Amino acid sequence: IENRLTRVESTAQRVEGSAGRADALLVAFAARRAVDRGVALGYLEPLLLDRFGGTHARAVATIITGSHSPVRLNDLTKQYRELGPVLRSSAPEEGWVSQFQRELGSLVQIRRADRPSTQPDARYLRALSALENGEVEVALAETMRLPGANNVQPWVRQARQYVAVHRALDEIESGALLARTVPPSS
Repeated sequence: IENRLTRVESTAQRVEGSAGRADALLVAFAARRAVDRGVALGYLEPLLLDRFGGTHARAVATIITGSHSPVRLNDLTKQYRELGPVLRSSAPEEGWVSQFQRELGSLVQIRRADRPSTQPDARYLRALSALENGEVEVALAETMRLPGANNVQPWVRQARQYVAVHRALDEIESGALLARTVPPSS
């Protein structure tokens, strides 16, 4: 009877752990869905704090803060298309001599065939393609190398926020999958 009781307790603990993990995953996925839709977390905020606040406090704070001023991928892409001419043009403080040298230098470009073009139009199109594929971090890196990057700082801030919030969501999802979760105390 003792062996049977031990097996039943062990099974009950495994089931409880699996239920806790499933509950944590449900909260994490619901938070991701709310963030991706650009809506407030609402009732998910206390659940996030309860489930992940102790082990992933910084990630939870990033998600909650980001949800108060949400950034959606569709909005980033739309704004990026509108900013295209600004991004591809030179900085206004650049002198005419510098502009002329840059333009003259862009007439002929020698590079290895396996290297991407560094021309502003090609770089802009790569960034736009990355954005359309949901790769905001890649698009941000390409954007920062464009001549007009200093003129689009609000977009850059939004893109960085988007990347930070989604990294935080990845962290809590991984935490929900990998860690032994303890059901919240009632």
